[in-house]
Amino acid sequence: MLRDAMAQADMTVGRLARTVGVTVKTAERWLSDPSRVPHPRTRSDVEDALGVSAEVLWPKAVRSAVKTGPDREIVAAYPYRNACPTSVWAQLIDGASQSITFAGYTNYFVWQEHPRLADRLRRKGEDGCSVRFIVGDPESEVTRRREEVEGVPLTVGTRIRITLDALEKMREAPGLQARFSDEHIALSVFAFDDQMLVTPHISNLLGHESPMLHLRRLSEDGLYDRFASHVTALWETGRPVWS
Repeated sequence: MLRDAMAQADMTVGRLARTVGVTVKTAERWLSDPSRVPHPRTRSDVEDALGVSAEVLWPKAVRSAVKTGPDREIVAAYPYRNACPTSVWAQLIDGASQSITFAGYTNYFVWQEHPRLADRLRRKGEDGCSVRFIVGDPESEVTRRREEVEGVPLTVGTRIRITLDALEKMREAPGLQARFSDEHIALSVFAFDDQMLVTPHISNLLGHESPMLHLRRLSEDGLYDRFASHVTALWETGRPVWS
């Protein structure tokens, strides 16, 4: 994860060492031995330099050191969805090989924040990865009520249609499926193999203003599995976008 984050940030070992105030040999040890974790102050400096949390950079070492029980599945927590670095999203999307699911009500922001997403997902499908989208129905009463609550010019229905338009353009991509559901207006789940990002939506706030959890599956019927069962139920009761 550290090596991937450095690549995403275009950060060399030497530059990272200089930035956080350690020797190059010390930084090289972090790469060669994932069990080596910097001291808390240096760890914080590395997080700032790369824009990625320590739980993502050294997931096993950090979790084993500070977490026990079900909360070990919590890799990171963010007070706002947009506080989660785009590099985390990129690593999850690009690292998935079996399945990717976007179960947000509009999924609008993923097209805005992740360049060439359609091409990246198309390549995933070509490599055998299933790609699923679960979106709200732009014409439903649930959508209409949510639009009244939010009261913003870029309406919920419009955001959904932007996603539908993007999906239509890649409709023939291998492994791509899409369904409508009105049952996830208050909870967004984005799953990538054994990891996921979960956003419980707060009151009348927009999606990016709500908190987000980064989870990794470590046991049966843990946090990951509970949210995964939610996605399964949405999918099974959803209506195909394309007849």
